[in-house]
Amino acid sequence: MKTDTKRTTIYLDGSLHRALRIKAAETDHSISDLIGEAIRLSLAEDEIDLAALKKRRREPSIAFEDVLKELRKNGKI
Repeated sequence: MKTDTKRTTIYLDGSLHRALRIKAAETDHSISDLIGEAIRLSLAEDEIDLAALKKRRREPSIAFEDVLKELRKNGKI
C-alpha cells in the first residue's frame, strides 16, 4: 500500500457492491483501485467543465425561460 493513501469507509447498495466485486475479480484490480479510478475520472470531468465555464464566462447569459419562448415562437416546441 502506498504511504500517501488514506483509509476511508463507504457504504454501497448491495447490488452495486456485488457488481463492483465481480468487476474487480474479472479485471484483476482491487475494489479500492476501481473506486479510486472512478473518483479520478469524476474529478477530471469537473476540471474540464470548470475550464469550459472559465473560457465562456464573458458570454452573455440567456434565461431559460427566454430560450423556451424563442423555441415556441419559432415552432420548435
